[in-house]
Amino acid sequence: QVELGESGGGSVQSGGSLRLSCASGSPYPSTYSMGWFRQRPEKEEREAVALADGDGTAVYADFVQGRFTIFRDSAGNRLYLQMTSLKPEDSGTYFCAAAPVPSQMFLRFRQVADTWGRGTRVTVSS
Repeated sequence: QVELGESGGGSVQSGGSLRLSCASGSPYPSTYSMGWFRQRPEKEEREAVALADGDGTAVYADFVQGRFTIFRDSAGNRLYLQMTSLKPEDSGTYFCAAAPVPSQMFLRFRQVADTWGRGTRVTVSS
């Protein structure tokens, strides 16, 4: 099974920026969508943040409101999430995941993921 490893988390003040990276042990085919999910403190559910298809088409959760940008490298090895204008409610553990379905389906049904990373922690202070 392909492994995913996240990095780039950290602590920032409200309004700050972070760039998360996800490295794959092997390239993902373009038929896979890849994305970022997060689990906020004291929440059990992981919520979708941003997802991208192999052709670069991206979908975002409503709460992103233009603040984040997801992009994949052409080789299929890396996924990034550029986060700006961070808010305290963006704090949580961010996970990278991949699924053999289009991003629109992955956005709605996170259970279709066949690979998850271990997460990277983001803390935004007010």
